[in-house]
Amino acid sequence: MQIDITMQVTPEMLHDAPGKENKALIGHIGTHFDVMEQEFPLEYTERKGIFFDVSHIRDREIDIADIDMNKAEKDMFVGFFTHFIEEIGYGGKEYFGDHPQLSHALIDALVEKGVSLIGLDCAGIRRGKEHIPKDRFCAERGVFVIENLCSLQKIVDAGGRCVVHTYPVNYLGMSGLPCRVVAEIAEKETAE
Repeated sequence: MQIDITMQVTPEMLHDAPGKENKALIGHIGTHFDVMEQEFPLEYTERKGIFFDVSHIRDREIDIADIDMNKAEKDMFVGFFTHFIEEIGYGGKEYFGDHPQLSHALIDALVEKGVSLIGLDCAGIRRGKEHIPKDRFCAERGVFVIENLCSLQKIVDAGGRCVVHTYPVNYLGMSGLPCRVVAEIAEKETAE
């Protein structure tokens, strides 16, 4: 079964986005990742994936102890289901300013493991002034952060494991790349 976990972009989103058309022109609307002057490797378009349900965490950062780090492996797509995009809705000050964030220790541990992609259903792995530097830290080490995913509950409900297909738009010289992300979940065999 395939699940499109890409956010659909509407004309209203483009109109209401902070920075409006500038954001769209540089690739930062909807599901995207911040390129940070790095090139997205073609082999990253298909990765084994694991998604962790961290939707219960709201009053603190998501930390290493909140997930089973043994399930995160080299070259994987590691996703985090926070439920924030469904709860708050995309856009607005609260969405961009008060979203859940991963602890520095968790981000560093994922980078050390050599994961390829970190994905989540909110506006970034860190907030405010820490957003760009931490994305850059990851990208310079070959790890790309995909923001604003959606429909992750379906993956978590199916056990969290899948194959993730990520296809960024082939833009040149952009700071962000919009992308289409599809999770492929193995169909469960039914007993006869």
